Amino acid sequence: MSGIKRPTEKHLMLCTGRAFPELAEEVAELLGVDLVPTRQVTYANSEIYVRFEESVRGADAFVIQSHPAPVNEWLMEQLIMIDALKRASAKRITVVSPFYPYGRQDKKHAGREPISARLVADLYKTAGADRLMSVDLHAAQIQGFFDGPVDHLFSIPVLADYVASKYPSKNMTVVSPDAGRVKLADNWSDRLGLPLAIIHKRRDPNKANEVAVGEVVGDVQGRVCLLVDDMIDTAGTICQAAAALRDHGASAVIAAATHPILSGPAAQRLNASAFEEVIVTNTLPIRDDLVIPKLTVLSIAPLLAKAIQEVFVDGSVTSLFGGVE
Repeated sequence: MSGIKRPTEKHLMLCTGRAFPELAEEVAELLGVDLVPTRQVTYANSEIYVRFEESVRGADAFVIQSHPAPVNEWLMEQLIMIDALKRASAKRITVVSPFYPYGRQDKKHAGREPISARLVADLYKTAGADRLMSVDLHAAQIQGFFDGPVDHLFSIPVLADYVASKYPSKNMTVVSPDAGRVKLADNWSDRLGLPLAIIHKRRDPNKANEVAVGEVVGDVQGRVCLLVDDMIDTAGTICQAAAALRDHGASAVIAAATHPILSGPAAQRLNASAFEEVIVTNTLPIRDDLVIPKLTVLSIAPLLAKAIQEVFVDGSVTSLFGGVE
């Protein structure tokens, strides 16, 4: 037994699914590691096969997967990757889902509905995940759905620094597009030292993706308005908000959001909107067929790389955000 050598140092291994490998490659380059070579196949009947082509035994493994459409396919691929790592004796498995799948289904609005965000957390845990990392969860309570450590990252440092450098004028107001985003807008207001306004709207619960914009609460007359949100899906909410701000005398309107889902009519709506610029991150890939000249995409990879490094060395992820809650 005395001749057996045991490794004494942890080693970081970075794995990626096929949804958005370019983001994982950028993170790997920043960390100075290679992505684990992986064979991933989708069979004719749509089943997915995964095999890691080098040993992951004892590794501190991070599994990066974005979740654009088709969400279910990429979620299933990530779960299979986690299971493969667990069965190959990885020491610790951290799920890195920049855009948390099913994050908007975080509570029941009516009887006989699921809480799908909780189900996804349970699936990650059952597959073998020890830790979860995500960016700008739609609802903070999702952190409590996963039975283990959750690293909730914030895109504000990335987006706000860009806004501050390009729009240095203090004649700006941060605007929440609805009551549910007030806390997010308040964080922006504190970081940039700007006043806050809110758009009060009513949504018909029986009509998906249809929004009625109401009144603007706050002074926007003659000011540059910065609309902030966690995601842009069909862009109906944020484009109607921009039009309302223009109607109330805003001199210009820009938008900042973390997750560019950009479904259905989003590109057409944004191109026809009152926005001067729409700023997002690359937590999700932008489809090649979407042409949105006013869209600016900032990389989230440096933030992910720093957070992964902190987790790997048992450091502090919270310290990356300067006290943002």
